[in-house]
Parts: sequence; C-alpha cells; structure tokens
Amino acid sequence: MPKATTAARSGLTYADAGVDIHEKDSFTESLSSVMKKTFGPRVIPNPGGFAGLFRLDYKKSLFSRNYKDPVLVACADGVGTKVKLAAELGVYDTVGIDLVAMNVNDLIVQGAEPLFFLDYIAVPTVDKAMLGSLVRGIAEGCKKSGCALLGGETANMPDVYAKGDFDLAGFCVGVVELARVVRPTRVRPGDVVLGLASNGIHSNGYSLVRKVVAHAGLDLHRVYDDALPSPATPRRGGSKIKPSTPTLGEVLLTPTRLYPAPIVKLLRHYTVKNVISGMAHITGSGLADNLVRSIPGDCDAVIDRSSWPVPPVFTFLQRMGQIDDAEMKQVFNMGIGYCVIARPAFAASVKEQLERSGEAVYVIGQVVKGKGQVRGG
Repeated sequence: MPKATTAARSGLTYADAGVDIHEKDSFTESLSSVMKKTFGPRVIPNPGGFAGLFRLDYKKSLFSRNYKDPVLVACADGVGTKVKLAAELGVYDTVGIDLVAMNVNDLIVQGAEPLFFLDYIAVPTVDKAMLGSLVRGIAEGCKKSGCALLGGETANMPDVYAKGDFDLAGFCVGVVELARVVRPTRVRPGDVVLGLASNGIHSNGYSLVRKVVAHAGLDLHRVYDDALPSPATPRRGGSKIKPSTPTLGEVLLTPTRLYPAPIVKLLRHYTVKNVISGMAHITGSGLADNLVRSIPGDCDAVIDRSSWPVPPVFTFLQRMGQIDDAEMKQVFNMGIGYCVIARPAFAASVKEQLERSGEAVYVIGQVVKGKGQVRGG
C-alpha cells in the first residue's frame, strides 16, 4: 500500500480564493527600509511587533524641549476617486503623497505637529511594483511632513475590488500643547485671512474631474496648453510632474501640497503670543465651507476673490465641462489650499515667514463682526 504524501492537496486553499499570503507577507517584509527613512529618534524599534511604538514625551538627554500639557490630535482621511485616475495612468507614488497630505494638512489646523502615520491599502491582488511605488510616495509625504510612517495594513480582497482597482486610507496622530490649541474662539474682528496657494486640484472633486474628461473626450496623454500650471505655481510636495509640458494626466495627478513644514515652523516661531488665531485646510466643499469652520458665531470672514490667481487647470475644466461658477467654488479649492488667520499687527510678518518657507501667500480677506459666515468666498 503506497504511503500518503503531505504534498497532496484534497481541498481548496486561500490561494484558490485569490489571496496569496506568501506574496503579501513578502511585500510587507520588503517595506522595512522604506519606512525607516521616515523614522526619527522617537520611534522605538519593535521587530516583529503587531503595532508600532512611538515615544510621546521627550527625554531631555535627546531633545531640547518637553511637553507640559500635551494633547493628542488624530485624524483619518483618504484620496477619494483620484485613485481611479492613478490606476488608469499607472502612476501611484503621487497618490501616496496625497494620502499623507490629506491627513497632515487637517491635523496642523489645530496647531499640532504630526508625529506618526499609518496607512491602509486595499487591493484585489498583491502587485509588488504598484504597491512599492505607492508606499514610497507615502514615505516621501511623511518625510516631508516630519512624521514617521510607523506601520500599516495591506488588505488583499479579490471579491471586493476588481482587477486594477484599489483604495487608500490614512491615519495620523500629532501633538499640541493644550494652551496652544488653535480653535475658532480665538478669532476676532480685524484679524487678517491669508491664503496659501494650492498645487492645483489636490484631492477633492475627482468624480467631477473624471466626468469632465469623459464628457469632453479629453486625452489624458495629451498636452493641453491652457491647462498647464503657470511658472509661479509652487511645486514643493514631491510632485513627479515634469517641469516642461506635462500631459493632462500629469497635471491632474499633481499631489496635494504638504503644508506641515512651513506651518509648524511658523507656530514654533511664536512661543509666547497667540499670533495665529485660526487656520483651515481647504478641501471638499471649497473655500467658504471650510473656512467657516474656523470662525466663531459672532464673526464673518469677508473674502476678496480677486486677490489671488486661479490656476489654469480650473478654468480649463470649467470650460470643458460647462460648469457654473457656484459649482466650481463649491467643489474645488480654486487655488487656495490652506488659510491662516492672523492678528492684524502680525499679518505682514506671518506672510513674510511663510513666503520664506516657499509658500505663495495672498491677503485674501478680513474678519469682521457678523453671524459666523464667509462672505464673498
């Protein structure tokens, strides 16, 4: 009678269901060197751990300051349907940067500095080249934002995602001194609203963007001169876009601008006075609906729309999609990606400091007595 062999299979396997555990584990193990590039001395090594370790308080022998009354700040966000455009063009590193930006830009609004970041990537199959490019983009965004890529999860779900599809989510934790938390109650009449230029569309409104592309029969691989960014448009944030004649697809994949470095530097400059009374990250719902979250109920922000240039990509999409002005303002940032509300006596100094950090900054409005509304935005 022949001996039984352990190599024989008599039933279904996980691989038969479309999930290759070995491929996933192999990819996860390959990320160590990419993640370590984002680590600072607050990250505690934890090989084989099920979670990342991060030292919150400072050791005086290592650091120059300690938190006296620390408050943790946390947020979660994704990239939305911009991932569909990335998949169509086969470019993934830029949406990795987007994922970080959409989180850290929210977090710094409260006056916090980013500490660490976690990602969640859902795919139908493990494509090491695609995932590697994506994680490298995430790591680049983390490094430029001063936070550690502490860990993440890659979910292999063939029954949920069709071939070529994927989704992203990110989670960021930061810290701020309780006395330095930026809240709407600090904003008063007379304060000046400064607008920091966006890199373009950032990561909101891409369902409409893709609808315009389909409706107008636009070619993502073609150069449209009237959609090109102007030479003055800031590009910091890790964009892979070529400096000359980018295609429409490359323009649309320009990653969300990362604001943590200049904002954290600005906040650290003012250690005694609360010069910054409010901030806002301009994402979905446009300038007015995001800025209104940063002012109290007894104040209005009066915005002058003519005070900054609208990037060409917005006017291009509006024309191609025959979109009315109100819809454009409601969906897109229209050239302002972040707002800083400053005390009037310090507004010029704040603007200058941000400009020295590489930002294009415009005086876009002023706070007046009112009923908690944004007027003109």
